Amino acid sequence: MSKSSLIPIAFLVIAVIAFSPSKLFGQGGPALVEITPIVSREVASGQTFVGTVTPPRRALVGSAVDGRVIEVFFEEGDRVEKDQPLAQLLTATISLELAAAKAELDYRREQLREMENGSLPEEINQARARLSRAKVMAEFGQRELERLAVLRQKNATSQSEFDSARSIAESTQEEFDEAKAALQLAIDGPRPEKIAQAKAQVAMQEAVVNKLKDQIKKYTIYTRFTGYITVKHTDIGAWATQGGAVAEVIALDEVDVVAKVVDSQVAYINVGDSVRVEVPALPDQALTGRVEAIVPQADVRSRTFPVKIRVKNTIKKSGDPLLKAGMLTRVMLATGGRTQAVLVPKDALVLGGAQPVVWVIDPASITRGDQSQQAKASPVPVRLGVADGSLIQVTGAIDPSHLVVVKGNERIIPNRNGEPSLVNLVPNTATPSTSEVSQKGDGNVVD
Repeated sequence: MSKSSLIPIAFLVIAVIAFSPSKLFGQGGPALVEITPIVSREVASGQTFVGTVTPPRRALVGSAVDGRVIEVFFEEGDRVEKDQPLAQLLTATISLELAAAKAELDYRREQLREMENGSLPEEINQARARLSRAKVMAEFGQRELERLAVLRQKNATSQSEFDSARSIAESTQEEFDEAKAALQLAIDGPRPEKIAQAKAQVAMQEAVVNKLKDQIKKYTIYTRFTGYITVKHTDIGAWATQGGAVAEVIALDEVDVVAKVVDSQVAYINVGDSVRVEVPALPDQALTGRVEAIVPQADVRSRTFPVKIRVKNTIKKSGDPLLKAGMLTRVMLATGGRTQAVLVPKDALVLGGAQPVVWVIDPASITRGDQSQQAKASPVPVRLGVADGSLIQVTGAIDPSHLVVVKGNERIIPNRNGEPSLVNLVPNTATPSTSEVSQKGDGNVVD
């Protein structure tokens, strides 16, 4: 055989190896899984109701003041955080008023500080010097008056000259008394009443400044909780009126699924009950919630009561919520007496297909080696029932004495011939009996 004829055969061998069934199904070895017993116990019988995803909080954010919109920081669909600015109004005029009010406040504070500090030593020395000069002038005026009084008795001077000397003496004495009082005032400092008045003026001006600051804050419009913008009511250049709408915000970190239950069945539902929630638009999601409220007011036409089921939402890395307001849901609510049921952890469910599937293991198929344990897992289609804590009721061809895979089930590759698939068990996997798990409830369930 020539070399040229060998080349196609070599390529054929490589192709067969590359595209063998084991490669196509990614079977690099049995999947590593974790198992737990299936639970069998009594649960309340349930019924499916249609529900709608609604936001637990919804706000129409408005403007507290009139003003021109100069900036908008959001678009419809954006996620916004608590106290995040949404829009900014023009504040040029009020900013000037605030600057003037702050300057006036600084002036009044300095006045108060001057009063509280009292007189400077230089001011006291100046007052003493004025007192000394006034004393000299007063003593000179008194001596001059006494001299002219003697001369007047001897008719050696005129009456007008004597009267002028007396006037000067009285004036200089008054100036001396005034200088003496001024020195004492400089030593004592401002009166307590004056300081109290200055403090009141500072407080009044502080109130004016705070009022203007608060007004400026109102020119920035904020959201008061974390959520998503659903409606945009304004844009740059628009005139915002006091009380006018700027944006509509809804909270979706948690959502309420509202289902309407007839009056004959609502009595079986209790606040705090665990509820399984199905969203047709999200078939690969296993969701559970709890009854948050039962509105005690029925629709008089349909005789149904709104039941709110609170569900924790998943926020994607992009910020987009998994559950969106208005989505259609189906909820399984307890509406009757208790019945024996088979339950598995929600992690045991493999969703996304035409019907939910769980992988079950017969304990008799477990083989133990020195370093590992292996078992055979079989896929079982199931129908879902009521939720009970972290467990979900399932109906199907399941033996309660078997075990169920709760981790690694998405990596198990089904065999083409329908035979069970070989899996490796997580080392030291605990496999208590079904009766022990049933007595302990979901305490042994891996969640």
